[in-house]
Amino acid sequence: MVVGCKIENQEMGFQASERLYLGMDFGTSGARYALIDKQGTIHAEGKREYPNYMKEDSLDWALSWKTTLFSLLEDVPVHLRPLVASISLDGTSATTLIIDSKTGEPLARPYLYNESCPDALPLVKSIAPINHTVCSGSSTLCKLVSWWNNDDSDKKSTMLLHQADWLLWLLHGQLGVSDYNNALKVGYDPEADSYPDWLLSQPYAQLLPMVKAPGTSIGHLKGDIRTQFGFSEDCIVCTGTTDSIAAFLAARATKPGKAVTSLGSTLAIKLLSTTRIEDARYGVYSHRLDDKWLVGGASNTGGAVLKENFSDEQLEKLSEHINPMEASPLDYYPLKSVGERFPVANPKMEPRYLISLATLEHCYRILYSSR
Repeated sequence: MVVGCKIENQEMGFQASERLYLGMDFGTSGARYALIDKQGTIHAEGKREYPNYMKEDSLDWALSWKTTLFSLLEDVPVHLRPLVASISLDGTSATTLIIDSKTGEPLARPYLYNESCPDALPLVKSIAPINHTVCSGSSTLCKLVSWWNNDDSDKKSTMLLHQADWLLWLLHGQLGVSDYNNALKVGYDPEADSYPDWLLSQPYAQLLPMVKAPGTSIGHLKGDIRTQFGFSEDCIVCTGTTDSIAAFLAARATKPGKAVTSLGSTLAIKLLSTTRIEDARYGVYSHRLDDKWLVGGASNTGGAVLKENFSDEQLEKLSEHINPMEASPLDYYPLKSVGERFPVANPKMEPRYLISLATLEHCYRILYSSR
């Protein structure tokens, strides 16, 4: 489903010889693209919702993402495609695929970003440093360990890729390439720029992808895709990043101490820092951003749980009555299901929707005092 498409700057002195750069954002409920020049001016943009494909009574996420990827390429204006110099995309952090290392086909359903694998957590904690980022049930490493211990298939020709890695592979054709932002939650150390010894000594280390810096050239766009869509012969595909990091970059916050909150289906926060901070107890971790760090975390609460309970019209009307300068007296904690990642990592945390009698009385006092 095409949600929207916007084309700009076609008559603003744009030079046909200028190169453009295509970025795609794969979120939790849909994906979008933006086509920009070196100055950051948007020349075209659009978005699509994920189609609902079913496979064995569950959503076939891999097919849905793949279909959306090529739909977005189709949405790029035809006359601008030859000007695209490079393509990259971001995906949801810790969304994990186990694939056939020869064909690239998924061997199991994808593990989504917010899924927890508590069965693997004790094993991961036994090998990783205390309070390491991977010591959370929703980490990529926990998902890998859970699959490794519970799948009886031949593991000799298998590989782990993140959502962004797999989608980019569809474009460049070189299996086994990731970036150090996506690889953080599988245990990659972006400061040392390598996998740690405690991880490489494990039997499933053979599944880990090669890691490069985000935005690094991988290779040219595959010939059949280039021909089908009309991109140039020198168009390259670059390593990606995670969705919340892409949101931070889009906000253009460049000074340490600046923070960006991303509210989508879930809620994420990133703060630019000169210090690396990690503590799995609170779901806090640090992504590398050149010579600095993006400190933050991602909560399971957000827009998705609101849309589950309210219509778009209701959300718009109710939002008009919110005063962001006043603290809410309500003690709600809206979650779609059991489990939270940040600001407390608790896979057993229950959603909280009930209002206490004391809070109700407080609300009545505010209501009547305003009359």
